[in-house]
Formats: sequence, structure tokens, C-alpha cells
Amino acid sequence: MRDTSLNQTPNTPAEPNWQPLNDFAERKQKDSGLKAWLAVVEGCIRAIEKTAWQGREIADQAIKACKAVGRGANAVNEEMQILADEARRWPTRLKRLSKTGWMLTKVVASYRLWGTRSAFLPTSMREAALANLHQRNARRFRDTSLEQGGAFLKIGQLLSSRPDLLPQAWVDELTILQDQASPVPFEDIAVVLEQEFGQPLSELFADFDPEPLAAASIGQVHRARLHDGREVAVKVQRPGLDEVVELDMTLLKVFMDAVKSALPPMDMDTIVSEIQRTVREELDYEREARVMTQIGAQLAGVNGITTPALVAEHSSRHVLTTEFVHGRKLTTVLDELHHTDPERLGVVLHRLLDAWFSQVLHGGVFHADPHPGNIMITDHDTLVLLDFGCAQSLSDAARHGYFRVLQACVVDDQKVIADTLTAMGFTTRSGNPDTLLAFVAAILDQVRNAIIYPDPDKGWPSAEEMMQQVSHLLGRLEHDPVEKMPGDFIMLARVFGTLGGFFLHYQPKVDIAALVLGYLTRPLDKQQAA
Repeated sequence: MRDTSLNQTPNTPAEPNWQPLNDFAERKQKDSGLKAWLAVVEGCIRAIEKTAWQGREIADQAIKACKAVGRGANAVNEEMQILADEARRWPTRLKRLSKTGWMLTKVVASYRLWGTRSAFLPTSMREAALANLHQRNARRFRDTSLEQGGAFLKIGQLLSSRPDLLPQAWVDELTILQDQASPVPFEDIAVVLEQEFGQPLSELFADFDPEPLAAASIGQVHRARLHDGREVAVKVQRPGLDEVVELDMTLLKVFMDAVKSALPPMDMDTIVSEIQRTVREELDYEREARVMTQIGAQLAGVNGITTPALVAEHSSRHVLTTEFVHGRKLTTVLDELHHTDPERLGVVLHRLLDAWFSQVLHGGVFHADPHPGNIMITDHDTLVLLDFGCAQSLSDAARHGYFRVLQACVVDDQKVIADTLTAMGFTTRSGNPDTLLAFVAAILDQVRNAIIYPDPDKGWPSAEEMMQQVSHLLGRLEHDPVEKMPGDFIMLARVFGTLGGFFLHYQPKVDIAALVLGYLTRPLDKQQAA
């Protein structure tokens, strides 16, 4: 969303509270522009130096291989294998750095130059010119993400789901990345499978469809059949990701460090750290298998929602095999029900919200990426959660803290809300809790109103009402930024922002009061042992 609110100050014209990646004119251009540009240059130099030192490592390894002659043939073979592996990695990293680093340099340079250029533009033209600049840079980022794939494509996808971080033009362009990833050739997939399990593909599966069901940034999914007749979905990680992911993480931090002075004031270091963590964790399919099993157990008592069963003997760090689920994409079904069966629509979305309340408050770990592609629905309206690579654990203290905030929000006890958030690690620049309270209001006010004024015919807030609330929150952020927040909140806000989008779009008749009060009136740790 774009902030259209105005902040009036004496003797100055009205101006926006903030413009994402703004024009860097006037006071901000005087120092932060130069500092940010230097940060990009220095960061790219560091990355280049890192890559160059890898070349030095190749030379050192060659010397080790020569010296190993005296230790015998086996020692020579071992050292030569290390040398060959390093030599293969180095050109890949250099090529990736040159393309990605150059794109980021052009993006940031164009914003730095905008400050000078905008000074010579009439006021009537500045907004349109800046919008065009945003779109041009977003397309540069999008095209490079599609070309590079892997972790960099995943970063673009994560950024596309954060309208609080980037201008709307960026969100619109990067949204394309959610459904676009070039599939890996079947021959490469077969090699990964045979290397992981040490068996020919024909011995692992009775049938294996070479055409992927879906291709994503980290892996792709194929339909197959085991020798015992079970239908399975096989997710295979793209080969070579381990070689480039750390370089991609370095470039992401360089980019965000460079532009954060022009973004809404917030704890950018925590946000970047959480993006880096989630990308790294998605590379570990063994972890994903554990999370899927754990969340499945947590949801066993929640009506109408499930997870696929794991096929452990055909799973590893780079391969995840589960039972094949027959169903359709969530939004496809919701679009149909929106026009034909509003009552069923309400049931499905009630189950969706129930599932995440259960995960967050009682489970201790939750699926942190509930976009439509990760949720299927069966013919019997059972929701099936897919793709657990992005998940977030919560400590008992965090669960109890968020539960306490929800309780206090319902009775509008702002002191308890502020004290609890402060104890959990939220801090503002001034120490005043007003910005924190605005955060909570933006997320939970609709829930509180539904409980206090239960009127299922009233509907959900309009786009204009939501814009007013967001404008108020952004005004608070500009006046008194949140300088520190717990990492788990980044994922939590992402989840409920996505779920809230479903409710605002489809406007279902859901008894929010009954759902929330059901959680508030039962013991918090009732399901913890599950």
C-alpha cells in the first residue's frame, strides 16, 4: 500500500510521512545518500575480494596436491578431488557476482542520482518520474532473479510479500516471481536422486514422471509411484545451490544496507537476518521433514486440516518424498465459492484461521508461508498444508507473550499490551509505547471489534478504512521508529498479513468472536504435549 497521509509542519509544505526508496532530496541527500552509495561500493569490493581469494585457494590447493605425491596415490587423489571441486565452484561464483552485483549497483546508483535529477523537475512531473524509476529498477531486479534462480529468486519472492519494505511498483513486479521458476532438466534431477540414495532411479520408483508438477526457486516437485503402489510427490532440490547461496546472502545484505535509509524506519537488521535464515533453512529438507511431521501432529485435533504423510525412506537432505495429495489450489476453490456458496466459503476460511491460531498459540512451531500455492483443498473441504521449508519456532515465553497481548487487546488494556511487548523485546527509539500500540491496533483491532460488536452482516473493513489505519501506523513509524523487535515477529506478521488478505478480499461471514474466545478461554498449554 502507498502512504497518502500528510504531515503538516509550520512554514513547510505538506509532504508524505515517507516514500519507500524516496527521492533522497534535501536533507536526506546531504549525507545518507553518499554513505549508502559507499556501502554498496565497499560491499561489492568485499564480495569481489572474497571471490578472488577463492582463486588463491585454488592455487594453494594445487600446491597441496603436488606435495601429496610423497604420501602415495590415495593422498594425491584426495587432494586432486578437492582441487577439482574448488575449481568448479570458483567460476560459478565469479559469474554470479558479476551479473547480480552489477544489477544491484545500477539500481542503487539510479536512486542516488535521482536526488540530483529531481531537483530540476517540475513538481507535477516528479511523482510520475519516480514511479517510472521504481518500475524500471524493479524489473531489473526481477529479470536478474529469474535469470540467476536459486537463492536469489527466493529472495525476490520473499521481498514481493513485503509491501511494508518496498514501493508498490516493486511489489507488483516481484509478485511475478511467485509463480515463475525455470524447471531443472530431468537428467539433472535423476542424478540428484541416484546420488542421494545410491540406487538407480528404476529401483527407487516404479514410475517417475519426468515433467515437474511445479518448479520453485529451491526445488521442484515430480509425481511418482513407489514399488508398493503408493502415489507420492517427490521434491528434489536444485543441484548446486549450496555453491551460491552464501554469495546471494552477502549481496542481499549489501543491497538492503544501501537502501534502508530511505525505507520506513524499522529494525532492518532483524528483517534481513530473518530472510537469510529462512533461505538457508529451506535448503535442509531433513529439517523440513521434521517440521512437517511436528506441525501435522499439532494439527491432529483441529477439524478439517492436515499435512501430507512423510515417506522417510525416500527422503534426505536434498530430497523430500510425501504421499501424493489430490486437491486444488486454495484460491481456485475460494473464487468459486465466493460466487456460488458463501456459507462454505466461511467454513473454509474459518478452518484456515483456526489452523494458524492453533499453531502459534498451542503448537510452538508454525508454517510461515501460507500463500495460495502452499495450501490445497480436497473435494471434502479439507485443507492440506504443503511446503514447510519456511517455518518459525516459538519459545514458551513468546507464545505466552502473544497470548497475553491478544487477551489485553480484547479488553483494550493498552498498558498490559505495552508492558508485554517491551518484555518480549520490542523497543522504540524514544521508549514510548505509542508506535507499538499502533502496530497491535493494525493487526488485532478487527478481531477486537468482532468480539465486542458481533455483527456478521457488517462485513470487513473497506480498502479506504485499511488505508487510513496503515497511514496512521506509518505516521507513528516516522515519528518514533521501532528500533528492535524479536525475529519471530517478522514471520508472524507475514503470516497474519497474508491471512488477513484472504479475509479482506473474500469478505466471508465468519464468527471471529467464537473462534478467538475459544482460544482465550481454554488452557494455553493444553496441546503442548502433542
